[in-house]
Amino acid sequence: LKVRVVRSSPPSSQFKATFQESYQVYKRYQMVIHKDPPDKPTINQVRLVPVSFEDPQFKSSFNQSATLFAKYQMSVHKDTPSDCGENEFTRFLCDSPLEAEHAPNGPECGYGSFHQQYWLDGKIIAVGVIDVLPYCVSSVYLYYDPDFSFLSLGVYSALR
Repeated sequence: LKVRVVRSSPPSSQFKATFQESYQVYKRYQMVIHKDPPDKPTINQVRLVPVSFEDPQFKSSFNQSATLFAKYQMSVHKDTPSDCGENEFTRFLCDSPLEAEHAPNGPECGYGSFHQQYWLDGKIIAVGVIDVLPYCVSSVYLYYDPDFSFLSLGVYSALR
């Protein structure tokens, strides 16, 4: 087994040379494991959303994310409903001391706190809370729909 790290943004020559082959492996995986039809669109299945109440994607997915957080906390960590309401969710995973910054030589998304949302069939099934910093990406927290625990989304998120 040989594992390569290939720069995807900006696309390296290795990425460009192996793109079609990688895409075909991904497509086959989706069809076999998730029973996706061959023509199912795959765009926007993972979204990187800035943690900002001014961001339209963040605002539009906030209630779904908060509800998923509560379901996860109560199922996995046995929290009570009052331990994982919207205020607790906001304090724990939305209020960040980091300020958004877009450096000219930084990543396209900029630096700051993000929710990496994993979507399946039009709904969020996991959220990785991450901080994108100049020299690293820090995984703050991950929560997922316990109904999808068989997908090992924590492992998948860490590898991603």
